[in-house]
Amino acid sequence: MNTPAAAVSDPRGGAALAELVGEALTRAQGHADTEDAAEIRAITDAMVRLLIGAPLHSDGKLTVVSLAAEAGLRRNKLTYKHTGLKDLFYALVKARTPVPEALPDSTRARAAKQQQDLARVRAERDDLRGQAQLLARIVQVLELENSKLKETNAALEQQVAAQASVPDLTRRRRRP
Repeated sequence: MNTPAAAVSDPRGGAALAELVGEALTRAQGHADTEDAAEIRAITDAMVRLLIGAPLHSDGKLTVVSLAAEAGLRRNKLTYKHTGLKDLFYALVKARTPVPEALPDSTRARAAKQQQDLARVRAERDDLRGQAQLLARIVQVLELENSKLKETNAALEQQVAAQASVPDLTRRRRRP
């Protein structure tokens, strides 16, 4: 018989552990012939099928929704009634995923440098955004001033044109 630690190291071992726990729960609760025993058996069988990658009634994802569908039960049976089995399922799923190895110092140093570079680039980006907004405001003010100057210039040109058509009599000399 497999020990629980050895059973969790591979997917089939996790399935064996699920079967073992299901049988133990059924016996321990004394529900050998009740509806609860049937639900526990259905849930543990569904766990086994999901953990070995052979689902019959679900999409095969390692979630409580898929486990409930695979067992032919509603999800609330797992989330409210058989919470121990739900927790066991999540523990077995978590044990299946490989634990990442410790990163070497060179990788950590490179990651730290990349984080610093990223922070510097973000600060530069934010500074440039601020400068671009300031320049946009300056351009807008200059455009307003330019349009006012054009209007003033046009008005002055009209005044000069109006004065050019009238002869300047003050500059003529009077004859004595």
